[in-house]
Amino acid sequence: MPATKYIFITGGVTSSLGKGIISASVGKLLQSRGYNVSIQKIDPYLNIDPGTLNPYEHGECYVTYDGAETDLDLGHYERFLGKKMSQANNVTTGQIYQTVINKERKGEYLGKTVQIIPHITNEIKNRIKLLAKKFNLDFVITEIGGTVGDIESLPYIEAVRQLKWELGKNNSIVIHLTLVPYLSAAKELKTKPTQHSVKMLLENGVQPDIIVLRTEKSLTKEIRQKVSLFCNIESDSVIEAIDVSSIYEVPLKMQEEKLDETILKKLNLDVGQVPDIKPWKEFLRKLKNPKKTINIAAVGKYIELQDAYKSINDSFIHAGTHNEIKVNVTWLHSEKIDVSNYEQQLSGFDGILVAPGFGHRGIDGKILTAKYARENKIPFLGICLGMQIAVIEFARNVLGFEDAHSTEMHPSTPYPVIDLMEEQKNITSLGGTMRLGEYSCNLKKSSLAFDAYKKTTIHERHRHRYEFNDEFLNAFAEKGMVPSGINPDSNLVEIIELINHPWFVGVQFHPEYSSTVLNPSPMFSGFIHAALQNKKSINKK
Repeated sequence: MPATKYIFITGGVTSSLGKGIISASVGKLLQSRGYNVSIQKIDPYLNIDPGTLNPYEHGECYVTYDGAETDLDLGHYERFLGKKMSQANNVTTGQIYQTVINKERKGEYLGKTVQIIPHITNEIKNRIKLLAKKFNLDFVITEIGGTVGDIESLPYIEAVRQLKWELGKNNSIVIHLTLVPYLSAAKELKTKPTQHSVKMLLENGVQPDIIVLRTEKSLTKEIRQKVSLFCNIESDSVIEAIDVSSIYEVPLKMQEEKLDETILKKLNLDVGQVPDIKPWKEFLRKLKNPKKTINIAAVGKYIELQDAYKSINDSFIHAGTHNEIKVNVTWLHSEKIDVSNYEQQLSGFDGILVAPGFGHRGIDGKILTAKYARENKIPFLGICLGMQIAVIEFARNVLGFEDAHSTEMHPSTPYPVIDLMEEQKNITSLGGTMRLGEYSCNLKKSSLAFDAYKKTTIHERHRHRYEFNDEFLNAFAEKGMVPSGINPDSNLVEIIELINHPWFVGVQFHPEYSSTVLNPSPMFSGFIHAALQNKKSINKK
């Protein structure tokens, strides 16, 4: 293919329609045909990145291997494509404006008046094309966040208009995702919101090439023809995206709708090669036909919003499906767990996970959770703060350090078992003290971690500020909490385990970020196997 092809995906009518899933599904189908594909998310908010956003505001903050804090849709891209995303795959309005203002301050615009057009739109176009240059791609799929008609999205729609003209014929297409609501009283699907959404796009100079209709009822031929007529596209370019039980069914539904073939035809490319998606179909077969079931309690503090722990939930799906186990996850709010009810709330589960997070809220409930899992020999996985919680609980209740804590929550604790590294203590910027991105970890061969990963060196992603304080390492090891994973460069403890427990592991990194559909996280697989063994042992009693 002589040049990179560009696919722009916009959304209309309402937010949360699933642009990220459609983007990932298109990418998966094109990748299955042998193309080199990457996906980019453009977010119209003014934050530089979602790293400082509350999960209630924006869901999970996803971390790339190279240390970018990004939108959760990049997690979808990686899980579908099985391919690492980078800093270049997420762009925000904050980044765009910051770059333009910095250039203006340096005098790079030679005294010109700096404006939305051309300076902001030029920077947007540069970011879109940069991805293709950086990775020598056949396809760049750019998902534009927000909804057409939002003020924040206007510069991006204008940049798409300019790019379509600059790239020339057969080098780019626009896919517009909208909602076709079903009115139960009238018993019919309504296309008027889609018509108005397309009209808004047209007012901004952009004609969609394909329209994907999100719907809870199957589209009739008449509905497709109506959208075709009023939105100026061919009827075979009207694609149905019906609700499905799992997001992982969407690529197959899009293939049934021949979305990938339509894209290739519009870009004047050969459609002869059939996508190789047999492994994906096998995954879905196992997902729908599990042989065993386990029940996991997951304790966190943002449980009201399902997207706050998106990667963890999906990691359970990946690892469970790979092992033909259905994992039922019950999320428990850590603020509602206390000394009066923790045994009752946590009993009856095959395994317990303590989720990551920041700040003091809900800490006491998490500490009680780790105590319950340790004392009752329940398989336990603590992720990031969850690992630190396990350390604090052990220090208090086993080592006898009654006021042990993390200096994040209790700066003057006499037993700072979790603390900032010395070189971090004088840095005040929130991001400055963070360990972000992928780091190496050496595993001890005689450990649960090694049993899970089956290798001595692993690479996992981090997003944290505080570390295990190795001044207390000997005290912990003497009582049975040992380090099984160490960073080879900094000598920091990455994994802790209990030697007198069936399966109790805390990891400072985030194994959920590297889990994909076809390559599930070994740490989650190990945890699930332990939970299954625990269930079997209980059933034998």
